[in-house]
Amino acid sequence: MDEIEGIFQKIAELRKELENLIEQKKNLLDPEVIVASQMLDSILNEYNKIIKNKTGN
Repeated sequence: MDEIEGIFQKIAELRKELENLIEQKKNLLDPEVIVASQMLDSILNEYNKIIKNKTGN
């Protein structure tokens, strides 16, 4: 599995976890929801950096 495929898998996992937490907590300001959202943001930022490096932009 290459780096991008691994990141895609992690993005999917974190997104599903975030969706589940939102459904459970019913509150977007719940600390667990915020942490999960920040984790997803972080991996999405990592993905963007990799794409920029591969395309030379």
